[in-house]
Amino acid sequence: MAQSAERLVGRDADLETLAGLVGLGSGLLATGGRHVLLAGDAGVGKTRILHELRGRAAADGRQTLVGHCLDFGDSAEAYLPFTEILDSITTALPDVVAGVADVHPALLRMAPVARALGGTDPELQEALDRGNLFAAIHALLERAAEKAPVLVVVEDTHWADQSTRDLLTFLFTRPFDGPVTLVASYRADDLHRRHPLRRQLAEWTRLPSVERFHLGRLSDDDVRLLVAELAADPDAGDGAGLDAESIVRRADGNAFFVEELVQAAGADELPWDLADLLLIRLDQLDATAREVVDTASAAGRDVSDELLEAVAGLDRATLDAGLRQAIERAILVPRDDGYYVFRHALLGEAVYDDLLPGERVRLHQRYVEALSSGLATGNAAGLARHARLAGDHETALRAGIAAGDEAAAAGGPDEASQHYQQAIALLAGRAASEEDTQRLVELVVKASDAMVAAGHADRAGKLAREQRESLPADAPGLWRAQLLTVEIETSFAYVNDVRVGELAEAAMAALPDDAPPKVRARLLAAYARELMIARRYDDAEAAGQEALALAEELGRSGLAAEVAVTLAASWGRPPQPWIEPLRTAVERAARVGALHPELRGRLQLGFALDAADRLDEAGETYRSAFELGVERGVPWAPYAFDARIAWFDYLHTTGRWDEALALTDAHGIPPALWPWLESKRLKIEQARGADVAAEARRLRPTWKQEVATARDSVLVEMKAAGARGDVAAVVEAYDAGVGALGTGWGEWFGANARLSAIAVGAVCAALPAMPVGERPQVMTHVERLLEEGTRPPGWDQPWGLEGQAWSARVLAEGLRARWLAGISVPDQTELVEAWRVTVAAFEVFPDVHELAWSRVRLAEILRAGGDAAAARPLAEKAREAAKRLGARPILDHLHALGTAPQRSSAGPSDQLTARESEILALVAAGRSNGEIGKQLFISTKTVSVHVSNILAKLGASGRTEAAAIGRRRGLVE
Repeated sequence: MAQSAERLVGRDADLETLAGLVGLGSGLLATGGRHVLLAGDAGVGKTRILHELRGRAAADGRQTLVGHCLDFGDSAEAYLPFTEILDSITTALPDVVAGVADVHPALLRMAPVARALGGTDPELQEALDRGNLFAAIHALLERAAEKAPVLVVVEDTHWADQSTRDLLTFLFTRPFDGPVTLVASYRADDLHRRHPLRRQLAEWTRLPSVERFHLGRLSDDDVRLLVAELAADPDAGDGAGLDAESIVRRADGNAFFVEELVQAAGADELPWDLADLLLIRLDQLDATAREVVDTASAAGRDVSDELLEAVAGLDRATLDAGLRQAIERAILVPRDDGYYVFRHALLGEAVYDDLLPGERVRLHQRYVEALSSGLATGNAAGLARHARLAGDHETALRAGIAAGDEAAAAGGPDEASQHYQQAIALLAGRAASEEDTQRLVELVVKASDAMVAAGHADRAGKLAREQRESLPADAPGLWRAQLLTVEIETSFAYVNDVRVGELAEAAMAALPDDAPPKVRARLLAAYARELMIARRYDDAEAAGQEALALAEELGRSGLAAEVAVTLAASWGRPPQPWIEPLRTAVERAARVGALHPELRGRLQLGFALDAADRLDEAGETYRSAFELGVERGVPWAPYAFDARIAWFDYLHTTGRWDEALALTDAHGIPPALWPWLESKRLKIEQARGADVAAEARRLRPTWKQEVATARDSVLVEMKAAGARGDVAAVVEAYDAGVGALGTGWGEWFGANARLSAIAVGAVCAALPAMPVGERPQVMTHVERLLEEGTRPPGWDQPWGLEGQAWSARVLAEGLRARWLAGISVPDQTELVEAWRVTVAAFEVFPDVHELAWSRVRLAEILRAGGDAAAARPLAEKAREAAKRLGARPILDHLHALGTAPQRSSAGPSDQLTARESEILALVAAGRSNGEIGKQLFISTKTVSVHVSNILAKLGASGRTEAAAIGRRRGLVE
């Protein structure tokens, strides 16, 4: 038999550390230990040390449950390792499984439980909600732990499907009351930059309950010990030809390589290429055993005895002889569940790669025949893979669709969409018939539903649009209506330049009178929502009620809950009357387990509370929706992500910036959603003093996907442009942002007041250093900004607290601009009053940062008017807020303001000399000290002394304030 060390060599310390982390032998039997991520290179010994750990756990009285991830590429079966784990639990604890399934029927979606208890087929739309399944598996592990502490081991998570990774995230983040510990292993050397596990590992390792443990390579001394252990095996003979130092040098501390090099020591030549090295072992097999191993390699890393017998085509005795030889040579290893697995994945890969292309195709054809004929059992994903690799496109198509349906029913939308898209590619790649086109339309709808559930609504909409545009001109209206329905639904996830109203009308026009009720109900639900957005309330009510009746008649509880949310939302109407109906709609969705309608209902409820100025209640509602999405494993799905954004805005407004920033640290976020969240982060980073203008500018191309990104990123651009004195850039950024937002939100939108106020404020930052001759032209821009930021005539929606605050700010910034420009200078009393109103408005609408800036502006104006006593408490309050926020720009500004001498009354020393008056006029005109010196034929140093005297006499904090005071007192024309 092949060499394999009887004892664990060089891993005693690692095993003790790992055992301590999971709580073995440390008095933690009743509570478990920490969850562990076991990392290590391929072949370094992860499986072996986990085998030892499981032995210790069993001796310690723990139940050990093991699941393996397999390398099926894009044909992965959803939750594959947990299917294996559930099979073990169902066999060992059938009563526990039955009890949990009664409370959590989603458990019946998993094949082992369904086989044991007789599961039912859940409605596909509801099944895509994997949150119920996650909760069911969590509850099952809890119940199992009541019998004895549980150690769950998931091996090779670098091959895990997306649903398995999401389920692990759920289990890592949701505490167990009982002693349940998870260990997940993965190949560290497989994690390239774009590997799907990479980001989730970063997220997992930040959790306080998770510890990452890296299993390093063996030392040279440990390798020598391992070589000696292996060479002492009776079948190794006298170890002839064994060069221990060569093995030490070439194995590089990898235990698997050591074993292979020892095993190959008797060969005439030892190739350096590992694949060739692995294949040397096959030379020791006879033809029958080699045929068995070749056949097994086409199945993947493992294959059932039943399937191998059906495919190999050998009589039982011959097959057993070949298997026995492969097992003795440690090429295949038998498992207790009747499967054979390659001792190492690298070995299976090397065997498969060594096959000729024709051999591979023929082997996959035989697997297809065995699985299709019923000679062996398997899953649809495996059949689809074999059929695709065999070139049997029709079987691959049927099996791929079935695999997608299985993944969707099990709550695996990522895997479902992959299977559906593979089937779509197969259909699209052949001559289109009417039957094929109809199947294609239905597949696109299924794939889009799965993509949306996985958080990829943008891709779903694009897929549906491309397919609709490729339909023949005489295609049935039903097909167009189905695809348009998907486009409408996915467009609701983003606010962009898609004309949803036109799509909705086109879909309704295309829908035939004899359309299936489920198609009509779904389109009517989407149509009602678009009508609500368009404020066509009566038409929306009629369409919504018809959709609701159809959904209830069809038993589509999820769709009915969706329509109920649409009918209950305020949609621009006075919010107060709709708050309780929305609560009822949310309760309805929760009651039937319709997660996405519940998320949307919570979000709409938050909007209504916000519009009713019940801000704290709105914030809590946003938080609950966001946390529900995370808890149920769909953080990027529509409305779960929107709730994250809304919760961020609440935290930002109320000054909880560190909590808000934590929401932007979002690993695994779909690319289409990242820019919106990034614009939020940049807003806080800039407010804390970072120069992020270039990063904000780079977000512009993404506005087309989600225009809300422009709302924040353009503010960052305008403030940065104002700080560097670039008025043209301020105006350009404003126009670009308003143009994008106006396309998505309508010609005039409430946020325009904020954009205008910030734009004028940015211009004010540039005005003092601007030559007098350029200021009139700049003020024409200011007047336009003010006009556009003021509500147009006929706008009948009353301002809420936020709107009132920004409306006051627009007027106050406009007066300040005229004051600084010296054009149509407002009366001091008018200017002070406008800013007092602004401060008061932001005290009621608690935007902590904008309140601080408003107080700074009022303090500056009061100080310029000689009322330093009134300015001082405003500045102190602003300083306190800025310190809490970490808003460095405010603190720097206040520092400059507070360093100037303060004068409480006028006296003889306040009078400016003729030379000082002359210099003040040039300062007000925007001249630098050097320019003034050249014009007056004096040195720059002398000008600097005069400017300092002017500031002291006027009690000004800087040149800008001195110029403003000079204009107000009539010292400057």
